[in-house]
Amino acid sequence: MLARITIASIALTLSPISAATPPETIITGPRNTDALAIADAFDRAQLTQDRARLEAMVDDDLIFIQGSGVRAGKRAFIDGWTTPGDQFDPVKLIDRTVLWLGPDTFMVTASTTLRGMSGGKRFASSFYFTDTFRRTAGTWRAIHIQVTRIAG
Repeated sequence: MLARITIASIALTLSPISAATPPETIITGPRNTDALAIADAFDRAQLTQDRARLEAMVDDDLIFIQGSGVRAGKRAFIDGWTTPGDQFDPVKLIDRTVLWLGPDTFMVTASTTLRGMSGGKRFASSFYFTDTFRRTAGTWRAIHIQVTRIAG
């Protein structure tokens, strides 16, 4: 379970962002409000184990770099969050930052400690994560997720 932990994206339609808008690394402002709403909805889908929502929010070609360094894809990511019997506690995100890479791509990064139950046992895993989202045909999806474990 711990090797498949992350937090990431959503399939929402947002208003277009001008291509002339420069990249920014801040967590306030209207552009970031939209980005954080996408990231928050994606996080909720993971923590509530909403497989259907995750299927819609995750790009078929997702690159998922697990905390162990293993590269995986969409199936491993979704299966990891929807394992029967697993339960996740609410999370607190620390030092959350939005970085726009262009009008149709942004990254959200933060650190957290994920706690819950897996295999009938309590667990806690601390990590940094970066979730990258891309808008295609008006829909935002997670295209890349990187998880790096840290001492908790």
